[in-house]
Amino acid sequence: MLQEIFKKIAVSLLLISTAAISGVEIGGTRLVYNSGDSQSAISVRNPDNTPYLIQSWVSNNENSDDGDSPFITTPPLFKLNPNTQNSVRVMLIDNSVPQDRESIYWLNIKSIPSSSADAKNELLIAVKSKMKVFYRPAGLKGDPSLAYQQLIFSVADGKLNVHNPSPYSVSLYDVKVNGKELSKPPMVLPFQTLSLSQSALTGGEISWRAINDFGGITAEHTFNF
Repeated sequence: MLQEIFKKIAVSLLLISTAAISGVEIGGTRLVYNSGDSQSAISVRNPDNTPYLIQSWVSNNENSDDGDSPFITTPPLFKLNPNTQNSVRVMLIDNSVPQDRESIYWLNIKSIPSSSADAKNELLIAVKSKMKVFYRPAGLKGDPSLAYQQLIFSVADGKLNVHNPSPYSVSLYDVKVNGKELSKPPMVLPFQTLSLSQSALTGGEISWRAINDFGGITAEHTFNF
């Protein structure tokens, strides 16, 4: 009996369709929502020959899957037919968000493949993508594309710290200390100071790059301390 069950599981794993693996294509890795806009949108494309069910919502932080945020998505649930494209639109419904700095939220887009009508053993995989939503109030000082250049690095008790004096978030792509790259470069929120946990530092050169509004990588910026 158990052997027969294991055989069925093995067959199911082998019959995962390429459509379930490839999934839908999302037209970006981040979304900037300017406060003067009524909405912000991102495209969702189905390049496969089978339909998908698309579910979307906005959460307050990266580790949460709830939809309790100041934003809604529309449509929150829709069918995406084969070889077609649609958009997920994000709309602000609560004006209590801070107006003196950028705020970060997370857009979740889940693609659920349809099963074949004649399939007997089929394992379908729902794929969820999560990306940053930057809510950018009007009237903030400075240029968001240059905010990464304003980062201030300092050493205290032998450890490297970074401070963001700007009202914009900076998503670091890489950070190098005397040519050695640090692991897991963080996102530095507006007016935030973070410790990069680099020990036994007395001086040297810091170089860093960031991810811009379009998902591209900025030019390298260097600072000697």
